[in-house]
Amino acid sequence: MSEGHMFNLTLENARIAVIGLGYVGLPLAVEFGKSRPVLGFDINAARVAALEAGHDATLEVEDRELKEAAHLRFSGNAADLASCNTFIVTVPTPIDAHKRPDLAPLIKASETIGKVLKRGDIVIYESTVYPGATEEDCVPVLERASGLRFNEDFFAGYSPERINPGDRQHRLPTIMKVTSGSTPQAAEFVDALYRSIVTAGTHKAPSIRVAEAAKVIENTQRDLNIALVNELAIIFDRMGIDTEAVLKAAGTKWNFLPFRPGLVGGHCIGVDPYYLTHKAEAIGYHPQIILAGRRLNDGMGAHVAGRLVKEMLRRRLQVGGARVLVMGLTFKENCPDLRNTRVVDVVAELEDYGALVDVHDPWVDAEEAFHEYGIRPVAQPAQGAYDAIVLAVAHDTFRKMGAAGLRRLGREAHVLYDLKYVLSADESDLRL
Repeated sequence: MSEGHMFNLTLENARIAVIGLGYVGLPLAVEFGKSRPVLGFDINAARVAALEAGHDATLEVEDRELKEAAHLRFSGNAADLASCNTFIVTVPTPIDAHKRPDLAPLIKASETIGKVLKRGDIVIYESTVYPGATEEDCVPVLERASGLRFNEDFFAGYSPERINPGDRQHRLPTIMKVTSGSTPQAAEFVDALYRSIVTAGTHKAPSIRVAEAAKVIENTQRDLNIALVNELAIIFDRMGIDTEAVLKAAGTKWNFLPFRPGLVGGHCIGVDPYYLTHKAEAIGYHPQIILAGRRLNDGMGAHVAGRLVKEMLRRRLQVGGARVLVMGLTFKENCPDLRNTRVVDVVAELEDYGALVDVHDPWVDAEEAFHEYGIRPVAQPAQGAYDAIVLAVAHDTFRKMGAAGLRRLGREAHVLYDLKYVLSADESDLRL
């Protein structure tokens, strides 16, 4: 039977399952669930129970929006997937301790889908991968688990997520979606599927590999731009020049890119480049610029800690046994997302110097912080207790405190280090 006869999925007969209900999967499931039946699947039973009760702990989806998704149901039972024919995979793709891609969640999700895969079905991946991963790593798993043949019995697609956690302006429907499919018919179906919910429109890439590559370079480009300004910040600091003042002056030129220095964490920017460089090395090319940027960004935690210690010693403040307060633990402001946060590097470095570090972040779940990083945040920092205060995340609650409110947390003699330009240059003792 020809491919054209085999692929018969349409928007009308598509029965969607979204596998993985995190920052990416849940908003997607909710958006589809407003207009069509959708199964939201997750192996985390507590997560499923909370969503069934009508609340999203990530705060990406409001309780009101969950109610609006009247056609969305949740399950942690893999057998329920059998009723679906369009599987969208949104599981995490982290890196391991050695900075290598960890495809284990993706492979497990593919195995789960493969057990219920039927002729004519399609599997669409959204997770960050290196170019070629969908067809070279995931599809063989689907074939083995199902006994079906790729592009004859079942099909694949790839559509990278572009969701920005905590961003209330750039939401799923308002961000253009890149789409792709393993055959022309599959590609058209994937494009039409996302076009039905994404008002900003879609861009149909010519192949799955192109769509995969587009995803990793979006964040690789951003990572390198931040690495550049981080290096400039280190140089200017040694020269006694305020980096923000330099960036403001340079930013008056129309084509100057407005990047700021900082700790580079999160689900994509600090991770995606390692997926690209892993694949590059696998084909015999050893990247230089990308990995140099990564090394520099990964070293910013140590730089921040070292700079603080140097300033404390200059002011004759004892470092060993000093009480240091780190304000913020999430990877970005005004959201509870702890994924790949590099604030933990600052904490670890300061503890290596012998400092006693408290972490305060009203946005985070204390148990999650302990589970992920072994850090127990303090609910309320003590007044007048700290030898140093590091403003690591620009939460609005911290901004509202102002310099006076932050300094009240310190002892009479203390160092206030602003990593996020929340305060003006004359209100803090140190800044990036």
